[in-house]
Amino acid sequence: MSAASYEARKFGVRSAMPLREAGRRCPQGIFRRGRMQAYRQASKQIFKVFDTYSPFVQGLSVDEAFLDVTGVLHMWENDEVTLAESLRKDIFETCDLTVSVGIAGNKFLAKIASDMDKPDGLTVVPRTPDEIKAFLAPLDVGRIWGVGAKSKSRLAKKGIHKVGDLQTFGAGQLISWFGEASGQHLFALANGLDERPVHDREVEKSISNEHTYTENEAEREVHHQTMLRMSDKVGRRLRASGLWGGCIQIKIRNGAFQTYTRQKQVPVSVQSDKEIFTFAWELFERFNPTWPIRLLGVGVTHLTEQPSAGDAQLDLFTLAPEAKEAKLDKIVDRLRDRYGLSSLKRGRWDLDK
Repeated sequence: MSAASYEARKFGVRSAMPLREAGRRCPQGIFRRGRMQAYRQASKQIFKVFDTYSPFVQGLSVDEAFLDVTGVLHMWENDEVTLAESLRKDIFETCDLTVSVGIAGNKFLAKIASDMDKPDGLTVVPRTPDEIKAFLAPLDVGRIWGVGAKSKSRLAKKGIHKVGDLQTFGAGQLISWFGEASGQHLFALANGLDERPVHDREVEKSISNEHTYTENEAEREVHHQTMLRMSDKVGRRLRASGLWGGCIQIKIRNGAFQTYTRQKQVPVSVQSDKEIFTFAWELFERFNPTWPIRLLGVGVTHLTEQPSAGDAQLDLFTLAPEAKEAKLDKIVDRLRDRYGLSSLKRGRWDLDK
């Protein structure tokens, strides 16, 4: 499952949990299919509101972003809380969605604060070094960016469980334990230090989809259908984002977890399912793996907001995708938006005809 409501989380349900386990923990739960098109549309509305508050907006995901309001704060009489409350009000009135806001002097602290009073809260982090350390001290050390299960285990062996435990050690000690980069990273964030600026958000760099087989798979027809399904998903995301892809990639992993990638620069950027699949399957056939496959992936890179062909001079007919396929893709997208992703499945596209 991709997400869990705050009510469901009280029963131990979380994102990325198998549906069977989520149903066991919360048998009265209501399960709904995801609606990525609706989420992306809501995200666009929210970011439009963000843009009215700051020229510096760095998106983290469809529903998270950093805003640097340093240059516009004077318009709110230098009152960060008033600005934040106005932002939350505008998003609710525009999108009918609540948001949680964290106000802090840097990105790390703002992210920590925004997670503290969800789903509809506002948290302000103090600004003096001693107050910041006190604010962070009781938090689990896993709240520090980059500290996952393995890092937590290593830290626990040193008696470090809370951020406050980490604060008792100097940078030199942490570097001697974990190396230069990791030691400096842990020391800085444990003490609330983060000098990274807020960058204006970037256009998505790639769109891809992967599938891992439950067992190593050798059947060519199964791979054909898998790549067809993944190409469908990639094409759908491209169209939803209003983007075109100039390079097709595939990923193949065998049972020994050796991974191979192949890519092809396409003559004219693509957006349709059939074009993506045609190039991806051509790469697969050319690679011609003779061993069972564990994982397959299809992706597109060199994304642009307008169709292109490198430095070539294009005319209207070159730019336009095949009319029949473009129309079919739009119809399929609309039907899936209305009835769910599994309502329609592609048939065979020329598997040995």
